Amino acid sequence: MPTSSIFPDFVLGHPRHAKTRQSNAPKGHKPKARPPTGFRDKVPLYGKLPKYTGPYEVGTIDLEVPAREPRTFSDITRQKVHVLALETVLMTIYYPAHINVAVEIKTPAAKQKFRPTWLSRPRDLTSRGYGRFATLPERLTMLWFFCTVWFTKLPAYKNARIADHWPQYGRASAHHRKTTRRKGDPPPGGPEKPKFPLIIFSHGLGGTRTAYSSVCGEFASHGFVVVALEHRDGSGPRSLINHPKDGPASRPNRERMGNIEHRPDDLDRPYDMVDFVFPKHDKYDTTPGHKVDKELRSAQIDLRLAEIHEAYLVMRDICAGNGAKVAASNLRLKGAIGASKAGLDGIDWSYWTDRFHTTGVTMVGHSFGATTAVELLRQRDESRFQYVTQCIVYDIWGMPVRPNPSHHIQVPLLGINSEAFMYWADNFNVARDIAQEALDAGQPAWLLTVRGTVHISQSDFCILYPHIASLVLKMTADPVRAIDLNLDASLDFLARVIPQHILRPDQPFLRTLVEDKKLLDLPILHDLPTEHQPDTKWMAIRLKIPHEGIKRITPGSRKRYWGKLHKMGEEEVWVHLSPECTRGGKCNTCTQQT
Repeated sequence: MPTSSIFPDFVLGHPRHAKTRQSNAPKGHKPKARPPTGFRDKVPLYGKLPKYTGPYEVGTIDLEVPAREPRTFSDITRQKVHVLALETVLMTIYYPAHINVAVEIKTPAAKQKFRPTWLSRPRDLTSRGYGRFATLPERLTMLWFFCTVWFTKLPAYKNARIADHWPQYGRASAHHRKTTRRKGDPPPGGPEKPKFPLIIFSHGLGGTRTAYSSVCGEFASHGFVVVALEHRDGSGPRSLINHPKDGPASRPNRERMGNIEHRPDDLDRPYDMVDFVFPKHDKYDTTPGHKVDKELRSAQIDLRLAEIHEAYLVMRDICAGNGAKVAASNLRLKGAIGASKAGLDGIDWSYWTDRFHTTGVTMVGHSFGATTAVELLRQRDESRFQYVTQCIVYDIWGMPVRPNPSHHIQVPLLGINSEAFMYWADNFNVARDIAQEALDAGQPAWLLTVRGTVHISQSDFCILYPHIASLVLKMTADPVRAIDLNLDASLDFLARVIPQHILRPDQPFLRTLVEDKKLLDLPILHDLPTEHQPDTKWMAIRLKIPHEGIKRITPGSRKRYWGKLHKMGEEEVWVHLSPECTRGGKCNTCTQQT
């Protein structure tokens, strides 16, 4: 069971996310209110995900479709089989759900039935995959997940109808349920139904299509359609590839047409398992001081880019009215490995026709997903990525970023670091240079750091396991507040850079933006702080809290500590680069860590 359910706040170092009182971050605001709804959300000794804060309820759809251009990537092999191959594309679509989705599901039991589990099915195989990824005994990790998040469900509704109403003006807060059950007026002279912007999300190492459900669901609740990919490049803990018995997507045809191989041991089952692929020479190549396996990471990026484009083509078909055709090719059918009992039941694809934009797409990625996003931007002059017009990178892992002097970032960019990654000098230099690259091209770009956060702060892990984030990784910000800050900055960024033909007339998410001081307008921090900088062996992994024990246990000492930080900098977010900042100007951050 999550010990955050039983440990008091002063031990955790921040309030539990079920509460909404003041957090310990400097000038910290309480997280946005997220009242619990179902029985699972009220059980105290249980891992749970908070509801989303936007004016829409959220729906999800799982799709696995055969790739249009199956092929292998690189000559990297394991057990004499090429491990990086594109056969199918797996994604979860998060989207605004129609206004009566929560009302139509009457009973608590039915409500839980239509909420997808956070841990990907089959949960035993997924938890064992995490054990292999973490180099821990598989049975131990399965027991751990069973005791913590085995039955945790997303605060979203499976196969719900896409929303066809406009939200009211103003931010949903403590009365979230009332807000999502009320319609707003269409914009004057605008359409009766909103047409939502499209986001494509790429996860980091150890991630899955549901590991960032808090971020993806928040975007969806504010009026975005979000495609969260599950990459089959050996960067996730475990992913399952379904194969039909016959037809173009069958194993024999893939081997014949795509030069794809399958292990003999896998041929007795209708699916393949893609586990985390460790570098051959240094399995710790992701940490400071270690040499990155350029061959592996470069090939993984190429596979990821192919998956992103394939997913975009699927979404373009759905928007064009071919959703039923896409559904007919879906491999996550009832009875298939990884599929839920619901399958695609209840979806009327006619509601999806022309309901979201397939131009002006936003690319979003975390960690290695942010690395993928940067490579996509640098290849954008090629025809397949012209549809991406802005990008958000969360805590980029900069070491595998490929230099490309002939291709530069030519779109608006927002980079948001965790404080733990900010102290990694080499990595921060890459993040800074990427933002500067967009600025040099005349595009608006920002680079921020959310104070008191660690690398997992932009994923669900920090919310589900706040005790690990606090006691082990030394995170000092409230985990849900960290998500709020990332989303507020992201929505502010998108409101400024999304092409005007998509923003107008009156995109739904514009109705929820707070009109007072925006995070992107904060003054630039000229000198990088060192208050929480860890020792070298813990660089990028965790923060350092001087005299931690006294601060956790003694309220007076803790108050004085945060008062000191309050004097050092008033805000929860540091701004390092903005469109007003130039490399040769007044901002020392541009050159300090070079």
